[in-house]
Amino acid sequence: MKIIACVKRVPTTEVQAKVGADGKSIDTTGFEYMLSFYDDLAVEEALKTKEKHGGEVTVLTLGPSDASKELREALAKGADKAVILVDPSWHTRDARSTAKALAAKIKELGADVVFTGRVATDRDQSSVGPMLAAYLGMSCVTDVVKLELAANGGNAQRESEAGVETLSFPLPAVITCDKGLNEPRYAGLKGIMAAKKKTIEETPAQDVPNASQVLAVELPPPRKEGRIVGEGAAAVPALIAALKNEAKVL
Repeated sequence: MKIIACVKRVPTTEVQAKVGADGKSIDTTGFEYMLSFYDDLAVEEALKTKEKHGGEVTVLTLGPSDASKELREALAKGADKAVILVDPSWHTRDARSTAKALAAKIKELGADVVFTGRVATDRDQSSVGPMLAAYLGMSCVTDVVKLELAANGGNAQRESEAGVETLSFPLPAVITCDKGLNEPRYAGLKGIMAAKKKTIEETPAQDVPNASQVLAVELPPPRKEGRIVGEGAAAVPALIAALKNEAKVL
């Protein structure tokens, strides 16, 4: 089985965002990066699928050459191959451009199943996975929390506002992974040492124009300071009045 995990390098959660000088971008000076949380679930599910059904796992990303750090972490956990679609301007790509470039490489590699994270923790759009499936002409199940694959298809459970949905689908398919699907493993020393010897393929990302344009980037307004309306039970009437008349939530 040919298994691909699409991952993204994102800023760490401790990063303090600043608007760039052009007013249309984020100033990334001094940023530290990590693998997007949900993409770690995608890597783990890809490895579990390989262990159960055989085959090979390729980890694929679009980004800078520096993303090799995150890909080596995946290789250390057991992935067989890693590919970077190199684009120094990866931050400025929209979801459509990213999905189309990834799809072109996946068509070249071939895949029975493609795993992605439910959402990237920097953009928080949940768009690339479904777009990827559309460009590849594959089945797509999003927000998966339980998965059973067979040779020609599978069954999945996904969480929705109405409850947990159970779906069946044919392969090939794109699966976007949600929290609860698995528990990502840690890389062992043997895997870390082996990953250092593996070659990471680097190839230019397909030049796909964005379908959207960023007009401006603004930070949210600072939150108002809180205030103490009293102490103990005596403060309850004042708190209720503030929630009703000021916050307008009651």
